[in-house]
Amino acid sequence: MLSGQRVEELRTPAFTVDLDVVKRNVQQMTERFRALGVSLRPHMKTHKTLEGGDLMTGGSRRRIVVSTLAEARFFADGGFDDILYAYPLPFDKVAECAALAEKLESFHVLVDSPEALALLKRRPLHQGKRWKVWLKIDCENNRAGLRHTDPAALELAKAIATGSTELAGVYAHCGNSYHCQGVPEIQSVAQTTTKLVLQFTEKLQKEGVPCPVASIGSTPTCSHPVPEMAQLHEVHPGNYIFYDVQQTMIGSCQLKDVAVRVLTRVIGHYPHRNQLLVDCGWTGLSLHSLGQLPTGYALVDGHPDLKLVGMTQEHGRIESITGQLDFAQFPLGSLLALIPYHACATAAMHPVYYVCIKGQVVATWKPIKGW
Repeated sequence: MLSGQRVEELRTPAFTVDLDVVKRNVQQMTERFRALGVSLRPHMKTHKTLEGGDLMTGGSRRRIVVSTLAEARFFADGGFDDILYAYPLPFDKVAECAALAEKLESFHVLVDSPEALALLKRRPLHQGKRWKVWLKIDCENNRAGLRHTDPAALELAKAIATGSTELAGVYAHCGNSYHCQGVPEIQSVAQTTTKLVLQFTEKLQKEGVPCPVASIGSTPTCSHPVPEMAQLHEVHPGNYIFYDVQQTMIGSCQLKDVAVRVLTRVIGHYPHRNQLLVDCGWTGLSLHSLGQLPTGYALVDGHPDLKLVGMTQEHGRIESITGQLDFAQFPLGSLLALIPYHACATAAMHPVYYVCIKGQVVATWKPIKGW
């Protein structure tokens, strides 16, 4: 219905996606790991759309990562298979995981505790299938997973590889790369995580435990891979389809690689406090960037002198970094484009994405919501 419409005509706030930039980002990541001989298992959590999944898998609709069961069901219903639910197994969702494992050719779950594994073993799959289980290990990321040095990790891997479950792989997230500043720091994290994962899988081999896949991933480390990563089997970045301002600050990409914008309109002039009011609040952008940017919660595209200083649910306040605002430059109703700090958090705020080429809407994508 909106095909052919100019972005200037969209109702705001509107989440726009530059399709040319998305395709370039996806192609570069795909070629990067093809050259290393490593399989790419892209994460769907940033965009949560079938169209984005098609682009990231080259149309194969195979070998993806999801972070919610809502995503898993959505992609399975959309014809995707070989889906890894890369989230420590929630105890209330075993039955739903079993239904997916029995429906699909290959549905994988992830655990980091004996208790979670015990739940799977108490619910054997039908049709003679075995649970495909990944072990999550923590290689200095400090979120989920057993420490790579913890003897309990080795014991859990052994237990996974018996009976109604099989060890499908070892999974480590390089979330600590999000604290990096620049390519050398990113590559140091990539090198360390790769080394620790490979050391762990070597321990498994010595214990006679087959482990078909050693994997790591994050958009920063996969944007600047190190040669050692060629020894891995898979990587699983996700944000790279869109990128964002956070990724530019880390050193993953340049501003030209950020494919998304949130369009907003000026709805108020307040000279007495030297501020513009816009129709994008935190429900259209999120509050994730608090304190991270000199320009506030986002970059205002083409206006480095503007700062988004605050947001309420449906309002944003913009002022000048350098001095007095020229209100004549921003008449009521005029359009501004916000470049989000975190694309994943911002995309989650929107029920539809307006996909554009050269300022013209060519498609709409609707992401899956919920858990």
